Amino acid sequence: MINNKVPKRRFKGFTDDWEQRKLGDIYDFTKGKGLPLDSFVEGNHEPSIAYGHLYTKYSEVITEVNLSSDDEGTLSKINDLLFPGSSTVPYGTAQSNAIMLDNVKLGGDVIIAREKKQSSTNAPFVSYQINSNKKKLYPLCVGTTITHMYGKDLSNLFYSFPEIKEQEKIGSFFKELDNLITLHQRKLNKLEDLKQAYLEKIFPKNKEVIPEYRFKGFTNNWEQRKLGDIYDFTKGKGLPLDSFVEGNHEPSIAYGHLYTKYSEVITEVNLSSDDEGTLSKINDLLFPGSSTVPYGTAQSNAIMLDNVKLGGDVIIAREKKQSSTNAPFVSYQINSNKKKLYPLCVGTTITHMYGKDLSNLFYSFPEIKEQEKIGSFFNELDNLITVHQRKLDKLKNLKQAYLNEMFVN
Repeated sequence: MINNKVPKRRFKGFTDDWEQRKLGDIYDFTKGKGLPLDSFVEGNHEPSIAYGHLYTKYSEVITEVNLSSDDEGTLSKINDLLFPGSSTVPYGTAQSNAIMLDNVKLGGDVIIAREKKQSSTNAPFVSYQINSNKKKLYPLCVGTTITHMYGKDLSNLFYSFPEIKEQEKIGSFFKELDNLITLHQRKLNKLEDLKQAYLEKIFPKNKEVIPEYRFKGFTNNWEQRKLGDIYDFTKGKGLPLDSFVEGNHEPSIAYGHLYTKYSEVITEVNLSSDDEGTLSKINDLLFPGSSTVPYGTAQSNAIMLDNVKLGGDVIIAREKKQSSTNAPFVSYQINSNKKKLYPLCVGTTITHMYGKDLSNLFYSFPEIKEQEKIGSFFNELDNLITVHQRKLDKLKNLKQAYLNEMFVN
């Protein structure tokens, strides 16, 4: 089955057609052995990979392994292709990994594709090509609760191959892009960890009157107050999900948006509805009254915008006395310990939460200036996290665009 084609985008200097080849003509397919999951420990003294690690820990190219097992496994060779033979994740087997390390132990249900002729292909190139169109593997995934894939079926698939130098160029290009994505992901993770660390230190622990960490100039004890003494609790109305469109001509929020689209502080709304809703006021606290996500109602959002429409099942906490609290501060404090809301979440498939129960909760409050300082600090940290998240998303979208254009599918 020969079918010469070229991709939409190529590096300069390469002009030859790509040739379709059957994987079984290039690779011998075998399987790993051993390595039960309970045999793994952190470290690289006996680097080892179980099939589940392929779709939970690694991307297209494996250059480092930080898990070890003293159990017996099949040893890798540089330029092997690996596939998970089983998965509890739908279509979790539909992927490939190139391993660029010798002598890594490969466990049972790891499908190993090893070149018949050494250095005839570039494994990263092949791995990126396979993962650029995972749906091609879907018909090979059999089973329901646990899906399986087999080397004999993979061996019958056809993919397009250019000359080896072009393969190496493409594989190297995507590996460098992945390294950049990994770098930004690590920066984002560090910022998120930093935020979590501050959330745990800047708000008092249960029954304590001062936090572990404070900004300079603030020394007074915090006062425990009941939310119902500070806020009136009401609910939004209307705004069915099918009434929403992109845009901010009639900015609107449904309860589900609170836990899928927004973090602690809402300063911008880019969805609109022409339906009727309850209008927000700056410094309101919002809570989702229902959720299909376990404990999805256990969170708070501060809205810093007037006249945003709030839909049915949005719980609204509005100050009895204006400017007595800083809503971002309160929202961050509530979300620093979401488990405190868990007893208020009732139901199974759909969980609910009610304003009357929220009104009975106690939280600690310092003077308003300290609230504003803390709220502003976390909001700035969130803005920095958002910037890094957007950079990461752009890189991922760029990678996907190149994957779509640099292979022959």
